[in-house]
Amino acid sequence: MTWERSAQDQQDRQDQRAQHRTPTVGETAARIEGALALVDRVVAQVCGSYPPHVDRNELRRAGALGLVEAARRWDATRGVPFEGYAVLRIRGAVLDAARAADWAPRPVRTMARRIEAAEQALVGELGRRPTETELVERMGVGLEELRRVRTLLVRLAPLALDRSRAGDDEDSGLIDLVIDLRENEPDEQLERRELLGYLHDAIDLLPDRHRMIIIGTFFDGRPSVELASELGVTESRISQLRAEAIAQLRWGISSQYHRTASPESGSRRREEYAAAIARARRWDQRFDEERRMLEGPMGETA
Repeated sequence: MTWERSAQDQQDRQDQRAQHRTPTVGETAARIEGALALVDRVVAQVCGSYPPHVDRNELRRAGALGLVEAARRWDATRGVPFEGYAVLRIRGAVLDAARAADWAPRPVRTMARRIEAAEQALVGELGRRPTETELVERMGVGLEELRRVRTLLVRLAPLALDRSRAGDDEDSGLIDLVIDLRENEPDEQLERRELLGYLHDAIDLLPDRHRMIIIGTFFDGRPSVELASELGVTESRISQLRAEAIAQLRWGISSQYHRTASPESGSRRREEYAAAIARARRWDQRFDEERRMLEGPMGETA
């Protein structure tokens, strides 16, 4: 028994030394080569809803660099499988590259800058946020055009759906907070695009203050203190309104897949909100986001 215990102790020491041993260049290269398929898989999952002009090859290059970094940093002693660790690194690298891309078509970017400039000028003159009527009068455009561009800006921002909240330590984007990916399992691109289509419509249909906070937080990256100042409320109230908006979005989208009323659904207002999301577009139009994303104001194309 003493001999067997001694042999086992020796084997354990050898295993520990092997785990702590720095891998050779050849071993690292082999690990990278064996995991290259993860890059294509992550890019396909992440980019299913991105506009077609976002360069997939550039994202694959970024993902490959993330894989290399994962192979260099992976520590076998922590008990985390290399594949799981690599997927996190690859996904982070792909998202960083996508966020750095110029994702909005030129006509939309131009109009967005005009809207922003007019809003800032009117805020300075009026001491408050301008109404849509005041904004279109200043810009000399129609109300429908203004609303069209604003809607496109929301629909063109799937990257923002994966972005964590400004100043938040949690690595949670809006899509993580609103859509339960484990429940709906949107592994296929069509399913993810349908979910995003519902989310875009649900944001459009939020009450004004809730919509402003959601867009300001997740799309514009504005801090709570800035939103609080603009709305004339406290930061804690902003947090409360944001939580209410997220809960409303979550329920509104969930109701499109689960028709049975939940215990939370007693409010008629919620029922009407869910029905409005369902009526917003035909089911097939929810899969047609990419074409509309490329259409600029007044039917122009980038």
